[in-house]
Amino acid sequence: MTEEMGKEAMFDFLYKLPEQFEACLQMDFSWAQRLGGEYRNILVTGLGGSAIGGDVLRSYCLTRAAIPVVVNRDYRVPAFAGPDTLVFAVSYSGNTEETLSAYGELKDKGARIIAVTTGGRLGEMARQHGYPVVEIPAGLVPRAATAYLFAPTALILKEMGLLSGVRTELEETVQVLRELRDQLKPGVAAPQNQARMIAGKLVNAIPVIWGSSCTSEIAAQRWKGQVNENAKSPAYFNQFPELNHNEIVGFEAPEELVGRLAVVILRDEADHERVQKRIDITKSIIDGRVKSVTEVHSTGSSFLPRLYSLIYIGDYASVYLALEYGINPTPVKIIDYLKAQMAQ
Repeated sequence: MTEEMGKEAMFDFLYKLPEQFEACLQMDFSWAQRLGGEYRNILVTGLGGSAIGGDVLRSYCLTRAAIPVVVNRDYRVPAFAGPDTLVFAVSYSGNTEETLSAYGELKDKGARIIAVTTGGRLGEMARQHGYPVVEIPAGLVPRAATAYLFAPTALILKEMGLLSGVRTELEETVQVLRELRDQLKPGVAAPQNQARMIAGKLVNAIPVIWGSSCTSEIAAQRWKGQVNENAKSPAYFNQFPELNHNEIVGFEAPEELVGRLAVVILRDEADHERVQKRIDITKSIIDGRVKSVTEVHSTGSSFLPRLYSLIYIGDYASVYLALEYGINPTPVKIIDYLKAQMAQ
């Protein structure tokens, strides 16, 4: 399917992200109330674009939920998983082999499973085994379905009494993203278009994306993955304050290497005050050594809209970078090749 999509397809997917959140807000998750009980942990199992929603959930729950959220990206599952584990098995296609393997183990362990998928084998098995299935719209690529892959999990936890304030933050996310897309869409040229400006700085460079723990780390991870999949280019991410204890020393490496790095620093108003100071000091250390340093600030009054504002800018920047390289951002031929080889 993706082979037939032109470069405009990804722009269309991005533009309609706010509508994805709106659609999720209109879904009925009242059935989740009967799943209430004593859970010791929440596990999201998935890969790639189907797992990033789990990362958003983990970050969102960090200061809001009384139990931990763990994201599993493997065929196997953690030893702690069992009857007191609430599981979101997430696969956009429903046929991700690692997720299907993990699903089998989790079923055998007696975990309480909820499947989030467009269908596929995961949907079939979950229905067969009597687990709830959240069926989301098909026709996208997984990395473009981030709202469908995240919002239902948060709304379900809200219905179960494990989270509060979710709807309000998702409604604000819709508003913030709608305002942003009018600034980021293809019809807006640089310098008014921030994503285009950033893409211009990333051309012929190795993007290094830095976020901060507990606020923007997931956005930095998302930027990295989007540059990989959309622009077909290498990119790397890390987070403050951890990177000040290792990665920063690597900027003493040969000038010809460091000079090819384009650093993007994602900033949020909730960054710890000591982290804010670390960012400023770090910028002074790398200034003049790297190709460029760009700061991107979040917008919004609550956590989810601020996080998704950073994600959204990165999504658009990665597609503009693909266009700079003359690349169609939608197909992922290497991943398709890997899946075909693994199927033999």
